[in-house]
Amino acid sequence: MRYLSLLHLHPITFSMGEQNHSAGKELQHRTRAEVPGKKSWHSQAYTLGAISNFMSTFLTFPIYKVVFRQQIHAMAVSEAMRQLWHEGPQYFYRGIYPPLLSKTLQGTLLFGTYDSLLCSLSPVGPHPLGHRWAAGLMSGVVEAVALSPFERVQNVLQDGRKQARFPSTFSILKEFNSYGLWGRLSLGYYRGFWPVLVRNSLGSALYFSFKDPIQDGLAQQGLPHWVPALVSGSVNGTITCLVLYPLIVLVANMQSHIGWQRMPSLWASARDLWDTRGRKVLLIYRGGSLVIIRSSVTWGLTTAIHDFLQRKSYSKKELKD
Repeated sequence: MRYLSLLHLHPITFSMGEQNHSAGKELQHRTRAEVPGKKSWHSQAYTLGAISNFMSTFLTFPIYKVVFRQQIHAMAVSEAMRQLWHEGPQYFYRGIYPPLLSKTLQGTLLFGTYDSLLCSLSPVGPHPLGHRWAAGLMSGVVEAVALSPFERVQNVLQDGRKQARFPSTFSILKEFNSYGLWGRLSLGYYRGFWPVLVRNSLGSALYFSFKDPIQDGLAQQGLPHWVPALVSGSVNGTITCLVLYPLIVLVANMQSHIGWQRMPSLWASARDLWDTRGRKVLLIYRGGSLVIIRSSVTWGLTTAIHDFLQRKSYSKKELKD
C-alpha cells in the first residue's frame, strides 16, 4: 500500500474580497460536480502529480532516511542522525534514486487512476462516499503493484548493514536477477508485497474518502482558496499515515532482508517485529514525529497544487465557453 514533499511553493495571490470568496466557493463546488474524465484535465493531473512528488521526495528524503533508521533499529532521532553523520555526507542521499522515480510515478498514478475509476463509478458529481472509497482502494492496488519493486530496492539501499555487500542500486538488481523467475518476484522485487498492498489500498481509500469533506468544511470559513486544500491534505494525509504506521514499519523490516533464506510469513514477521520492539506500541511508533512533518508537507502541498490546477483548468474552460 505503501507512501510518500515540496518545502516552497510559488506564491499564488487571490483576492480576499467577499465577492471573490463566494465565486471561489462556487467554482470549487462546480468543478467537483463536473463530469470527470476530460482528457485535458487528466493530462494535467498526471503532470501535476509527477512534478509535485518529485520535488517533495527530494526535499524530504533526509527526514525519510532518519525515520527509516528508527524503524529498522528502534533508535532515537539523535542516534539515527549521529549514525548517518558517522557514515559520511557521501552516503546521506544514498538510495534516493528508487524513491525519486517511484514517487514521480506515484504522482501520475494516484490522481489519474483515481479520477478514471471514479468517473466509471459515477460519471456526474457530487460523488458518494462509497464511490470515493472504492476508487481510492483500487488506485492504491494499482500503485502497490507498480511501485513495490522500487520501494524494495530503496529499503535495501538504506539499510546501513548492507552498504558493503550492496554499494549501489545496480548491485541489488544484479542480486535479484540472479534468482530464478519465481525467486525474482517472491524473494526479490516483491518481497513483503502483501503488507504493501494493504497499506497502499487502505491509505488511498482513506485519503480520497475524507479529503474533499474536510476541504469543503474549511472553505465555508472564508479562507483564501488555497488554504482549505493545503490544510485538508496535510491533516488527512498525516492522520492516514499515523493510522497505517505499523504497516510502514513492518514493510521496512520485511523488505530490508535479502538473500535465498526462507522468508517468514506475514504473521510471523509481524509477531517478530512486535517482540523486537518489546511488545510496546510506543516503540512501534518511534519516528512518528518525523512522519508527521514529512506527511504534512508532502500531502498538504500536493493537495493544494492539485486543487489549484483543477480550478485553473475549469476557469479556462469557462472562458472558452
